[in-house]
Amino acid sequence: MAIDQLDPRAPIPVDRDRMPVHGIDHLELYVGNAAQAAYYFTHAYGFTETAYSGLETGRRDRVSHVLEQGRIRLVLTGSLTGDDEIGEHHKRHGDGVQKIALSVPDATEAYRHAIQHGARGVVTPHVVGDEHGEVGLSAVATYGDTVHLFVERGGYEGAFLPGFERRGEAPGEALFAGIDHVVGNVELGHMQEWVGYYERVFGMTELIHFSDEAISTEYSALMSKVVTDGSGRLKFPINEPAEGRRKSQIEEYIDFYRGAGVQHVAISTRDIVGTVDALGARGVEFLAIPGEYYDEVPGRIGEIEQDLGDLRRLGILVDRDDEGYLLQIFTKPLGDRPTVFFEIIERHGSRGFGEGNFKALFQAIEREQDRRGNL
Repeated sequence: MAIDQLDPRAPIPVDRDRMPVHGIDHLELYVGNAAQAAYYFTHAYGFTETAYSGLETGRRDRVSHVLEQGRIRLVLTGSLTGDDEIGEHHKRHGDGVQKIALSVPDATEAYRHAIQHGARGVVTPHVVGDEHGEVGLSAVATYGDTVHLFVERGGYEGAFLPGFERRGEAPGEALFAGIDHVVGNVELGHMQEWVGYYERVFGMTELIHFSDEAISTEYSALMSKVVTDGSGRLKFPINEPAEGRRKSQIEEYIDFYRGAGVQHVAISTRDIVGTVDALGARGVEFLAIPGEYYDEVPGRIGEIEQDLGDLRRLGILVDRDDEGYLLQIFTKPLGDRPTVFFEIIERHGSRGFGEGNFKALFQAIEREQDRRGNL
């Protein structure tokens, strides 16, 4: 693999004037204690550690644990010194997603295209390699301190990336299948700016727009737009707060994350009832949904495969659109700050995001905000 000398002024061939992306390669979280975070995600969420980088592999500034399950790859990275970019990121944001890494066929061309269409470069194209092959890397900035890393793996056969050692294989049976979507929260007035960024840089299109009237309660509201690459491999909802009587969940996030960033990661499952049962037994906590929500489900949703009693018992939400239905549930925050969390989702034809559940979900979040004194 060779990375050519980059000239951002060079024209992009017409037939390649679009950002080709295979999908999400991995998500990297900067955390305060990577060893403890890895223990939590493996024991609570069923991930398996498959690769590692740290002092034992010759890395002197950071330690990273690579966790896998289904098609999901998480990298949990902590600082070994505390006075580097990782330490500063954690000091400002707490545990949070720092990289949304995208698998691309050409890391140089992806970077060139992104820069020519208005992205800010973070890492110029370069190659890293070892005895197992080479990987091309480059990166551009997105909202807040979040970065899109472009990963060109080619035929690389090593453990994740050069500098990592293999720790084991991902299990065949998994609770989760893949990443459904990644949601970003941005400051008031900046949603359209970032929608335009993804349209311009990645050639994405706006899939759905939710107004503050659609996503609101008596106390708070937000606005959201979803951009997608059309193949469905990438779906990035972007939220901003709207004016309300009290502080919205987006404002609470921005206050405690101290800026824009990834609010939650939606991970798909083929058996949400079994998955939520297993997660609950492992100590994972979910938002509580009032029982009366389920009284309206039969008339609103119609026939579904799952037993309504199971959904009520576990607090799983259900919604239907013209293409089918979906089931979803939201965990409580993953760390100390009321910021990043997981959504568990099972789709049966629906390509939506649970619009019919927004009110019940918002009310559940507001109850948690009120308990924290942040409503």
